Amino acid sequence: MAHQQQISLPAKLINGGVAGMVGVTCVFPIDLAKTRLQNQRSGQVVYKNMMDCLMKTVRSEGYFGMYRGAAVNLTLVTPEKAIKLAANDFFRHRLSKDGSKLTVFREMLAGCCAGMCQVIVTTPMEMLKIQLQDAGRLAAQQRVMPSVVASLKMGGTSAVLSRSYNASPAAPGLRVSATQITRELLRTKGVTALYRGLGATLLRDIPFSVVYFPLFAHLHKLGQRSPEHPSVPFYWSFTSGCLAGCVAAVAVSPCDVVKTRLQSLKKGANEETYSGVVDCARKILAKEGPGAFMKGASCRALVIAPLFGIAQVMYFVGVGEVLLGFTPYNIQST
Repeated sequence: MAHQQQISLPAKLINGGVAGMVGVTCVFPIDLAKTRLQNQRSGQVVYKNMMDCLMKTVRSEGYFGMYRGAAVNLTLVTPEKAIKLAANDFFRHRLSKDGSKLTVFREMLAGCCAGMCQVIVTTPMEMLKIQLQDAGRLAAQQRVMPSVVASLKMGGTSAVLSRSYNASPAAPGLRVSATQITRELLRTKGVTALYRGLGATLLRDIPFSVVYFPLFAHLHKLGQRSPEHPSVPFYWSFTSGCLAGCVAAVAVSPCDVVKTRLQSLKKGANEETYSGVVDCARKILAKEGPGAFMKGASCRALVIAPLFGIAQVMYFVGVGEVLLGFTPYNIQST
């Protein structure tokens, strides 16, 4: 049986890397919209919703403006997804006793360990990505700063900010690269600067993995033809990944909002700074209300659902096993 075989960790790393690259390429524009929506403050609304954000981004920054930060994400998503998916497989394999079925608690424990492992790459990746993704929103505010100051007296800030995308080209500040940001952070603050928001990332990714992996495993198992033939159709792997990803993404959206705010180094006009997770959560609740913690939740669901659906299909195709000469098998169906 599959659970009695020794897993090939290099093959799983290859599978996770390929899965992450394919998934990110497909859904990155929605992720950009999510970041910009989460960073908006009350009274300074540049974008009304996801579609409005994408349309204004294309109008002001061009088509490739929707892919700002994609390069760093594609570069680091390979080790990030490889660690996440392979670590879950590894810990599930280790926690399985004599081929017996994993309990829900052990499945959650495996997911927890996978979430803890991935933040080594996830934190600096998202730190850099967020700076690049949010640059367009900040540029929109800077272009109309005089108008904003006047508008503040009349309560019309949001309208002025929203109109800024209809008239102005992309600002020079949008040309900053991930390499420039990394060099500046390392020069001024050291390696720890790349791990700003680590606590918030752990608070998001550990619960996500605890929810996602057990839920996916159980949904995926429903697609087995029979106990004797445990193979699952690719479309069922995709559907299971989408459903589990959607549920887990929405469940941890409040943590994602806090993480995004903490990792945004540059602030717009009248935007507060935060000293940590608790301070950030307290200020958001006090100034924007509980609804602010769900900003970008629909975008996040639209990002994570297909991302993990695509990732699981690519993962279960077993590209790594084929390249290394192994027979692909589904460890998660145990």
